[in-house]
Amino acid sequence: MIETPESTESTPDQRVRLASALSVGVAFVLVGLKGFTLIQSGSMAILASLADSGLDLLASLATFFAVRYARKRPDKAHPFGYGKAEAFSALFQAGLVFASAALVMRACYDNLAHPKPIEQSGLAIAVLAISIVLTLGLVWVQDAAIKASGSVAVAADRMHYLSDLATNLIAIVGVVAAALGLALFDTLAGFVMALLLVWGAVQVLRQAADQLMDRSLGDDDVARIKQLAEADPQILGIHAIRTRHIGPYIAIQMHIVLDHALTLEAAHILLLQAEKRVLEAFPNADIIIHPDPRGADEPHGGVFAAAPAKGHV
Repeated sequence: MIETPESTESTPDQRVRLASALSVGVAFVLVGLKGFTLIQSGSMAILASLADSGLDLLASLATFFAVRYARKRPDKAHPFGYGKAEAFSALFQAGLVFASAALVMRACYDNLAHPKPIEQSGLAIAVLAISIVLTLGLVWVQDAAIKASGSVAVAADRMHYLSDLATNLIAIVGVVAAALGLALFDTLAGFVMALLLVWGAVQVLRQAADQLMDRSLGDDDVARIKQLAEADPQILGIHAIRTRHIGPYIAIQMHIVLDHALTLEAAHILLLQAEKRVLEAFPNADIIIHPDPRGADEPHGGVFAAAPAKGHV
């Protein structure tokens, strides 16, 4: 029986490390193959694909180191950890993709003014087909890593390779058309791929910005957190839920309303049980829960203090 990434016993962190290492290896192979093919063929579509793969290599190296740095344990200087290193890696990747698109467009423009025939089109098509197979395998592994960990750095890297799949398919069309005497299509394919690169870079920027701007988890996740936390009937209400991504981790804060007659020890036990329920569903979370006695909860907590939930005052 073939073992899939989902069926292994590896941890989310191990899957992320494996995905980042495979990404570097695939990028090295693709750069070598496409560089050789470009020398042999002179295809603008191959040049576009090579530029993409070259910057993918840099991006993959950035991801390789970022996912490891982001998982360093919190320390005195960084008590909330280093998770946002992944977002900075994603920003770096987006910049590389924009640069790649600009270089490809410039090369395509020059080729329109001074067209060159494509040679060794069979070799170019074979290399692009190999690229598609390798990229599909890598994206499969990355999907498993993202599903297990939610890593924004791996997600950004995956965006590169998804755009690679599209660009390689377009490149094949361009090379085949050029081999049939329609050389203009090779250059047009390069332009289309450049536009796809820009689109991919915008998506990566959005993901990185969401993390750096402390965007909340989705409504479904927040609702799930609330449902788990208030599963005990002794918990009378939950309000002021805050969530945010910190690279491979998430931070969760909430206020829980309890009967004012409970002892401190009993309230503490209820909070610990609520925390454990949430951690079972969100094992990568850091959770802070504040107890509010029923009938006495009021706004507090500093500049972002939230009003107490209706019905509890």
